[in-house]
Amino acid sequence: MTQIDHQVHPIGPVAGSRIFKFIAFLYGIAAYLVFFITILYAIGFVMGLVVPKTIDTGTDTPVAEAIIINLLLMALFAVQHSVMARRQFKAWWTQYVPKPVERSTYVLFASLSLLLLFWQWRPLPRVVWDVANPDLAVTIVTLSLVGWVLVFTSTFIINHFELFGLHQVTNHLVGKEASPPRFKTPLLYKFVRHPIYLGFIIAFWAAPVMTAGHLLFAAVTTAYIFVGIALEEHDLIDLFGDEYRQYKQRVSMLIPWRKSV
Repeated sequence: MTQIDHQVHPIGPVAGSRIFKFIAFLYGIAAYLVFFITILYAIGFVMGLVVPKTIDTGTDTPVAEAIIINLLLMALFAVQHSVMARRQFKAWWTQYVPKPVERSTYVLFASLSLLLLFWQWRPLPRVVWDVANPDLAVTIVTLSLVGWVLVFTSTFIINHFELFGLHQVTNHLVGKEASPPRFKTPLLYKFVRHPIYLGFIIAFWAAPVMTAGHLLFAAVTTAYIFVGIALEEHDLIDLFGDEYRQYKQRVSMLIPWRKSV
C-alpha cells in the first residue's frame, strides 16, 4: 500500500515542467474518477443491484465456455494487478512513465481490466444456495454491505488518496516532495493486517442467493487475495524489515481473534 521507490529518470525534465504538472494532475483526477465509477459498479455487479449487468446476467453461454472465459478475465486482472504493483516492475516502468503518474496509471489499468470483466462476464445461473428466510436474507445482504464499508473505511485510514494516485499528482502540481515511507498501524490495522482484503472477502461471500457464477467469482478472487497478500507482505518485509516481521507476529492476517504468522 506504500509508494516505496524514488528514482530520477531521463523523463525528469519533462515531468518537472508546469504544463506537465497540470496535465498530470488532470490525468490523476480522470484515473480516480474511472476507479470510483468502477468500484461503485463492482458493488452493484456483485450484489445484483441497480447496474444493467450483474454477476448473474448476460449472454447465455455453455457452462464450460463460460467458466473458461470467466477464469481468463479474472486471470487478466490478477496478472495486471499483481505485476504492476511489484517494485521490480515499477523500477522498469517508471523509465517510460513519469513517477508522479505511475500510481494513477496503475489504478487506471486495474479499473479498465475490471470493467472488461464486468462487460464480458458470463453468468452461471445454477443456484448453489438460496436463503428463503427473509430476515436472514436481509441480514446477509447487510453483512455484504458491511464488507464494502470496511473496504472503503480501511483505505481512508491509511490514506485513500495516496492509494489511488491523487496524493502523488497533487504533490507534484504544487512542487511538494513525497514524504519517506513510514510504517504505521492505525485503527483497524491493529486488529488485522489486511482489513481491505477482509472487507472484499465478506462482500463477495455474503450472498443470500449464491449462483455457480457468483461462487466461482468469490472462490477465485479469495484465492487471489491470499496470493496478493503473500506478494505484498514480501515487499513490505523488504521495505520495513524486522518492524514488519514483528507486526506479523503480533497481528493476525484476516481474522482478528486468531494469530497468523
